[in-house]
Amino acid sequence: MTEDQNLNLVFAVGALVLIGSVLFSRRIGLEEIVRTALSWVVIFALFILAFSYQHELVGVWNKVTGELTGASEQQVVGDTLIIRLSPDGHYWADAEVNGMSVRFLIDSGATTTAMNLKTAEAANVQINDGGFPTYLDTANGTVKAQRGSIQTLKVGSMTASGLPIVVAEAFGNSNVLGMNFLSELASWRVEGQEMILTPPSPN
Repeated sequence: MTEDQNLNLVFAVGALVLIGSVLFSRRIGLEEIVRTALSWVVIFALFILAFSYQHELVGVWNKVTGELTGASEQQVVGDTLIIRLSPDGHYWADAEVNGMSVRFLIDSGATTTAMNLKTAEAANVQINDGGFPTYLDTANGTVKAQRGSIQTLKVGSMTASGLPIVVAEAFGNSNVLGMNFLSELASWRVEGQEMILTPPSPN
């Protein structure tokens, strides 16, 4: 549990104690006290859950409303891919890895595209298990990773074949599109609240 979650729990317990004190001071029946206390426990549990997973819930909401209204976070215009800024302040791309849907954070600060081990295995990504591992410096410290390659990566109208990646269990649920993908495009840029990816010209 994170420090923020611990603080939320402390506040919730404190609030429940305060509410309990008020209920007992009113000298109401035990059955009503239990029923009211359980209602508040459920309310606080839902509040903490919603606060802890606010970014995920916003992402789901945007996806659902996008499907209903046609205002998707990701849109293909001609050959160009336009991605709107997510409420969490990042740009996310819905891609296909060997035909499997995978969501990637676009990170121009990452040299190499990265995938977490569970997703990479599910997508049948080629992982060099027998080779020497590579060590990456991340915000959470040094991470041990294996090199691999994505046979087919499709993002919008763009397709990359044999894209080198790094794979690690320590990435959690994160997948990152790095500069080795972005540098293969004709151009990529940010205009206002949108990232615009333009595929390379066909040979």
